[in-house]
Amino acid sequence: MGDGNLDADIVFIGEAPGKKEDEQGLPFIGASGRFLNEMLAAAGMDRSDVYITNIVKYRPPNNRDPSKEEKAAFSPYLQKQLEVINPKVVITLGNHSLSFFLPKAKIGELHGQAHTIEFGEQTIVLIPLFHPAAALYNGSLRQTLIDDFLTVPTLIQQMDTLSK
Repeated sequence: MGDGNLDADIVFIGEAPGKKEDEQGLPFIGASGRFLNEMLAAAGMDRSDVYITNIVKYRPPNNRDPSKEEKAAFSPYLQKQLEVINPKVVITLGNHSLSFFLPKAKIGELHGQAHTIEFGEQTIVLIPLFHPAAALYNGSLRQTLIDDFLTVPTLIQQMDTLSK
């Protein structure tokens, strides 16, 4: 279902587990997870400080993209996770997790920007980022993702200041 701190201020949401993740039952433990861990460290965070999950909780056949039906089927689980954790910020990793919250949004247009949205009965701050796998497959996105990731602590600080 997920991994990390159940009292986390930040929840990262990917699309679905890959092969290694599905086998071990933990999100982001393969190459994408190693890159995510590097970016967390660069931003002064540790994996144990955050909660990491996926929209779809199992690997779709042939590692295909999750279908609308699969996303809808797991929606109640994700909603409950967010209710229990009650994070300050939700960071979507990739287009699939972004479109789960903002169906018409495009990651290329919104990445690295904070957005306040309604999700169920919660108001959440959403920060869309490219998926770490995208940066591994497309080297030109690597620095963009790192730069966006490094702005997260500043965005959270600004939100804390505004809410006081």
